Amino acid sequence: MKRYLILEDGTVYTGEGFGATKATLGEVVFTTGMVGYQEAITDQSFANQILVFTNPLIGNYGINSEDNETLYPQIKGVICHHVARVPSNWRMTDSLPNFLAKHHIPGLQGIDTRELVRKLRQYGTLRGIMTDNITDIKDKIEQLKQTSPTQNIISKVSTKESYANPGTKRTVVVLDFGMKNSILRELNKRNCNAIVLPYNTSISEIMAFNPDGILLSNGPGDPLEMTDAAATVAELEKHLPIFGICMGHQIFALANGAKTYKMKFGHRGFNHPVRNLQTGKIAFTSQNHGFAVDPSSIDDTDLQITHLEVNDGTVEGLQHSKYPAFSVQFHPDAAPGPHDAEQLFDKFMALIDSNKEVLTYA
Repeated sequence: MKRYLILEDGTVYTGEGFGATKATLGEVVFTTGMVGYQEAITDQSFANQILVFTNPLIGNYGINSEDNETLYPQIKGVICHHVARVPSNWRMTDSLPNFLAKHHIPGLQGIDTRELVRKLRQYGTLRGIMTDNITDIKDKIEQLKQTSPTQNIISKVSTKESYANPGTKRTVVVLDFGMKNSILRELNKRNCNAIVLPYNTSISEIMAFNPDGILLSNGPGDPLEMTDAAATVAELEKHLPIFGICMGHQIFALANGAKTYKMKFGHRGFNHPVRNLQTGKIAFTSQNHGFAVDPSSIDDTDLQITHLEVNDGTVEGLQHSKYPAFSVQFHPDAAPGPHDAEQLFDKFMALIDSNKEVLTYA
């Protein structure tokens, strides 16, 4: 069946539909990852977005029951050049088209994804509608121009109830802004007693769990909508070690007086080189974000830049000069992607242990 992508600039792409049959509207973004389509589709940082895969073939190893980053993906649509007709893998439990249909996510294949990605790189992220109905294009374009795809997304993807991932060592509270399950897996490897809380949990409720440290998760949308969370972090960092990832990194920056901005087309993929300014070493990282921290806003804060993106110089890591708190824009949990930066979880554990020693002997 024919399916169309209509962009807010009036461009129309015609291809073949797969997955769910409903129409959908979202921010059209692209990822450069060659594998990991399941993890990307189930990553809540893609909530309310239509994801374009630059790799020409996806779906070739199907879907399995182990690699989901969430059970209820909120991505709005999937676009690729070609979906594999006969997927095969020993872990496979479903095909990509069936998986998308079950989660009410439409797909579009058969368009020139190279041309579409070049447009997004040239003009920046655009809003789009995927539909099987080509009529009333002018009305659809007007609808796109009046829609804000980022508004209040975190309130929809964050957990509504607190829950625990038990362990016997350090107690870590995870503030869920749209958390990837791979973050919990990394904490589980270190036998942490992880307690996942909604994004808007109060300071008193957080401290009632007597945590040893706070992890600020990844998530979708504009960090400027998280002013209350930033105020919470500004108080928490005075008492407990903090580790921010992706959206958590941006909220950590806002909590300390820095500013954020919307990028032209963002970083999405599993091959972004990042330089550690403290060691000079370069790590290849997994990234998924459309906003970044403004480096010019950091000078008058207590923050120090620890990491920079090699290609465009964007801020990729921060640490506090007075408190045991730091953050990174990329995903050290990878899933998928290189595991070059997973030692950052060990750094967080070391900060927790050092802080507990200070409290013990104070």
